[in-house]
Amino acid sequence: MDSPGVLRPLLRLALPVLVEQLLNFLVVISDTALAGRYLQQQHVAAMTMVAYVMWLIPVLFATVGIGATALIARFYGARDFAKATRVANQAVLLGLGFCAGIFAVFWFWTEPLLRLLRLDEATIPLVDRYLDYILPILPAVMLLQVGPACLRGAGDTVSGMTAMGVVNAVNILASWGLVLGWFGPTWGWDGLALGTAAGHVIGAAIILGLLLRGRMGLYLRLEHLRPDVRLIRRLLHVGVPGGMDMLAIVACHLWYLAIINSLGAVVTAAHGVAVRIESLSYLPGSAFQVAAGTLAGQYLGAGRPDRAKRSALVACLVGGGVMVSAGVIFYVFAEPLVRLLVSADKVEEIRTAYPLLRIVAFATAPLALTMILSGALRGAGDTRWPFAIGMVGMLGVRIPLAHWAVYHAHWGVQGAWWAMVVDLWVRCLLVSWRFWQGGWQKIKV
Repeated sequence: MDSPGVLRPLLRLALPVLVEQLLNFLVVISDTALAGRYLQQQHVAAMTMVAYVMWLIPVLFATVGIGATALIARFYGARDFAKATRVANQAVLLGLGFCAGIFAVFWFWTEPLLRLLRLDEATIPLVDRYLDYILPILPAVMLLQVGPACLRGAGDTVSGMTAMGVVNAVNILASWGLVLGWFGPTWGWDGLALGTAAGHVIGAAIILGLLLRGRMGLYLRLEHLRPDVRLIRRLLHVGVPGGMDMLAIVACHLWYLAIINSLGAVVTAAHGVAVRIESLSYLPGSAFQVAAGTLAGQYLGAGRPDRAKRSALVACLVGGGVMVSAGVIFYVFAEPLVRLLVSADKVEEIRTAYPLLRIVAFATAPLALTMILSGALRGAGDTRWPFAIGMVGMLGVRIPLAHWAVYHAHWGVQGAWWAMVVDLWVRCLLVSWRFWQGGWQKIKV
């Protein structure tokens, strides 16, 4: 494909995000390996639930981050740097408001929500204990989501990568040291949670320092943190559909998880291990999703819809190729990959987990196109279509099919994973149609 002037900026944006995602992946794998090798079965099942919660909490800030990225990208494309700075300040202010609401929900309703998700009774106190360390540092989690989102809109993907690199290094070192007693007594499960909290606090301090110093011309200033109702409305106008899209998808994933949890703690643990390994295939998709979204917003702001479209197509070609390669690896090396994370004595978890990796190998191609093209649409400000398509896939395909496969066909967790594959192919076709239809190029933000 001829793509003059597109591939180089695409790679410049995508590669730092890819490194950041790889570092995140190492943390996920590290925590899963600690639970799988040194703790008990209920800890592995709890880690599955914790992983979903630690996905949900940052997604709750996505409403702010998506709006900030889209608006700042447009203002940068139009060379209006003063408005870009105002957006960054209002995004942080809005994020702090979200922190209060999230804290209240989890503080009062964690246990009822976990029971609603059919989590094993022995696992619920472990998840609740983990959140005791995470809820007090919600502002740090918010800064690590909203700050890099603002900087990405300005074209800086390196700062987020650097901060997350520190987060993950601290997380891994602290978690292993506390769980295994490198620094004194062994902390066990609490050590995993404390390591995560420590990493987020230090990483947030880095992002805060960059914004106070005016990275990419985005200055965080006390006088700019007064509510600007008009600008907050614009942020929410763009961000709410995208954030609701992601939040609704996570909620549907939790519903889907509840179906799997009903099959017992062993299946929950095996599902979690397979998902952790599968997340390796998300990394290039996430990186090129961010790059395609940033370039789509900037090129549309500069009046170049042709380059916005071309950048998304090149992102699909490169990122999709890597993801399909990952799918081949999953299919061929499924069992050895599972054994890397689970001790040999957990025979049932191993036997249940590795067939799931072979199933998901058939989903990497549609997942790549869905992720990257949805990123381009959101970067252009077209957040409603990805939301609608996600809901059709989850509520119209995945959850009904998984429910039928588990409770009526009695295909177990493998049936639920095949339902996921069908869902991703349906969403891929729908988002591809919206991209080629071209209405996203005319969206005003």
